[in-house]
Amino acid sequence: MDLTHSAADGAFHAEARAWLRAHVPPDPLPSLETEEGFAAHRAWEAELAADRWSVINWPTAYGGRDASLVRWLLFEEEYYAAGAPGRVSQNGVSLLAPTLFDHGTKEQRARVLPSMATGEVVWAQAWSEPEAGSDLASLRSRAVRTAGGWLLSGQKTWSSRAAFADRAFGLFRTDPHAPKPHQGLTYLMFDLRAPGVTVRPIARLDGKPAFAELFLDEVFVPDEDVIGEPGQGWRIAMSTAGNERGLMLRSPGRFLASADRLHRLWQAQGSPQSTWNRVADALIGARAYQLFTFAAASRFLDGESIGPESSLNKVFWSEYDIALHETALDLLGAESELTDTDWCERYVFSLAGPIYAGTNEIQRDIIAERLLGLPKGRR
Repeated sequence: MDLTHSAADGAFHAEARAWLRAHVPPDPLPSLETEEGFAAHRAWEAELAADRWSVINWPTAYGGRDASLVRWLLFEEEYYAAGAPGRVSQNGVSLLAPTLFDHGTKEQRARVLPSMATGEVVWAQAWSEPEAGSDLASLRSRAVRTAGGWLLSGQKTWSSRAAFADRAFGLFRTDPHAPKPHQGLTYLMFDLRAPGVTVRPIARLDGKPAFAELFLDEVFVPDEDVIGEPGQGWRIAMSTAGNERGLMLRSPGRFLASADRLHRLWQAQGSPQSTWNRVADALIGARAYQLFTFAAASRFLDGESIGPESSLNKVFWSEYDIALHETALDLLGAESELTDTDWCERYVFSLAGPIYAGTNEIQRDIIAERLLGLPKGRR
């Protein structure tokens, strides 16, 4: 792993820092889990896109800068260090877009990606179902062939961003007679405002609708919104899951900024020695995660896939995030839970980390079986 950046990378770094200093709102935007906040964050996506900062690693044809993975990591560090708003387009940018680059058609990329880059169309993830969360292959929502497309029926749940989003993507069973549960699935995109779609928001612990249930009653989806071949949805979804758990969902810049912020909070609270070890662990953990991610990026740039190592990433950042925010709340005391502090909202969000993107129990099974070569456990 080479951590020496070129002069061109340095210039890019400086350009990003200058742009963020000039454009990041001086006051935090309202929570993106509210209608008002969602609209404000959508406008922020448009501002990023106007100067091609919303999707820097995409090709220029779709609104990006064709930047390398290393530059994306550098930009993320500057982004979070600047205190820039959370990304309301993250589901689309981090999950659907890589899937379209790998498995979509040229027409799909030209039609879907530009409006995603600007925030004009915000995407929700619609994978989980009431009896198919971590065991995604047991999903029961179906897509039935009809003239010119498919009719979707069933229920999706815990769909992030779906309360206010425009469109969604997910897996549907198209061959109920397939010999194995993960066969006969198809990856589809659909409009959340289409006839037959009912969106029921799910309130988080703080009452904000960060998720939603989706009820689908013969929702028509044209053939042009099928990603890849019908029946091959599982293979395509697994490549999406690798992106989610690996490099793209939680960049090290996010944790470097949070650890630095925690350190400043600790100092502002009088530098209590009783919590110093936990603060130090947060600082060291953020740096370790940064180095691990750069190592993964180096392997990827050398032509290797992210592979099951993405499960190590997922377990680490999800547990690290909770520990960091618990330390912050302990420093703040009871006041942090009685007021609408930023730390408290981020803590509530962190609690979901070990569950979404594949539960940590599933990730530990993957680590044990595929990385350590241990025998399969009983399920």
